[in-house]
Amino acid sequence: MQNTALTETHMALGAKIVPFAGFNMPVSYEGVNIEHETVRNGVGVFDVSHMGEFLITGPFAFDLIQKVTSNDVAKLTDGKAQYSYLPNDTGGVVDDLIVYKIEDQKYLLVVNASNIQKDWDWISRHNTMNATMRDLSEEYALLAIQGPKAALAIQSLTTIDLQSMKFYTFEIGDFAGIDNVIISATGYTGSGGFEIYCKNSEVQQIWDQVLKAGANFDIKPIGLAARDTLRLEMGYCLYGNDINDTTSPIEAGLGWVTKFTKEFINSEALAKEKEKGVEQKLIGFELDERGIPRNGYDIVDNNGNKIGTVTSGTMSPSLGKGIGLGYVPIIFTKPGSKINIQVRKKTIPATVIKLPFYKG
Repeated sequence: MQNTALTETHMALGAKIVPFAGFNMPVSYEGVNIEHETVRNGVGVFDVSHMGEFLITGPFAFDLIQKVTSNDVAKLTDGKAQYSYLPNDTGGVVDDLIVYKIEDQKYLLVVNASNIQKDWDWISRHNTMNATMRDLSEEYALLAIQGPKAALAIQSLTTIDLQSMKFYTFEIGDFAGIDNVIISATGYTGSGGFEIYCKNSEVQQIWDQVLKAGANFDIKPIGLAARDTLRLEMGYCLYGNDINDTTSPIEAGLGWVTKFTKEFINSEALAKEKEKGVEQKLIGFELDERGIPRNGYDIVDNNGNKIGTVTSGTMSPSLGKGIGLGYVPIIFTKPGSKINIQVRKKTIPATVIKLPFYKG
């Protein structure tokens, strides 16, 4: 297991450390519900330095990224980011990622920790135009400062006007006494905030300064367990659960980042799939009775016939009820549709709902 530059800091803070995507990561400090509420109502800071970063540069950088990603990189201007995914050539998803345009001929791709090597190999394999690629994953750290009070809590650490930064934009500047830090108005929680990219040698100083500056706003360190409940309340896909090498991005609801105005890997087959219509889709559901749906549980119809599988599930701290995602046939995908979740030996009725679960 690899450590992040802050693993010992998390241990000193009393975090529960677990193996995750090849790293020793803090799963919780005070408890998932407390940490979840801290982010929803205030501000919290996550260490997500396990994520991967690839720098793609040179005259063919645009061509390579346009070829391997589903979204239209031509829409990006300097200082903007876009959510996207890497389609494979068999109808599935290699990974989902964020593409940052730093300037012409210079892009940063941020990928999931568990897929760093796989993504690198995949993009390299398709780099027939010889764009310059650098894997910065082991050199860079990433903090996510999330919650409605995030801008106020850390504004004193930078000359950049955080309040005016729009969602999915970023700036490179001074932060916590360090230059050339990427401050990105992105995140995985649905409660606003920023992600801070810096070198491993700088992250301890930044972590300390963030906790100090945010003390008046009751900032707290947050673990990966709350990160999962926060993203699930928003209906955001988690790679490995809701999307993978065999799931269709069209079925997963990723049509909005699948742009057929350009050619990309497997675009022709995906366009046909979208035109023809899919037989199943990823839906969100709430349990009508007490219970907790978990990944792998069966989804059944009123006659007890299996119609799908739960891909993600939890007890929602914000809503106080069991929520989940799963793939079901089209006939069951309309909001208000009734399905049932097999929770151990009990069949619990559930209602399909329009995402997100948490409306803010």
